[in-house]
Amino acid sequence: MREFAGLRVSQINGCAACVHGHVEEARKSGESDERIHNVAAWREAPFYSDAERAALALAETATRLADRTGDGVPDPVWDDAADHFDERQLSGLILTIALTNLFNRINVTIREPAGTRW
Repeated sequence: MREFAGLRVSQINGCAACVHGHVEEARKSGESDERIHNVAAWREAPFYSDAERAALALAETATRLADRTGDGVPDPVWDDAADHFDERQLSGLILTIALTNLFNRINVTIREPAGTRW
């Protein structure tokens, strides 16, 4: 699930190096190509659990803060994530989202190419 959150954040931010890295890591952890290739369309694809959907929604919302008016992360998105993850798991998910956004911004700024070893 962590790789899917990182992959989705990297897709939103247009970080080819991070997309490539998250895909490789997801494959290493045994994820199917079907699930990996559909992360961008997770709402429409039938391949994800409710917990994974909550994590992906939180990842998208936390990444697109500037696109929102009002609350950065709306209560329904937060409440859904909190229903599926305990405090420690939520902390890990938030940290994954934040760090991925950080590395995306660095890699996009320096134009790190896809396929670069992490």
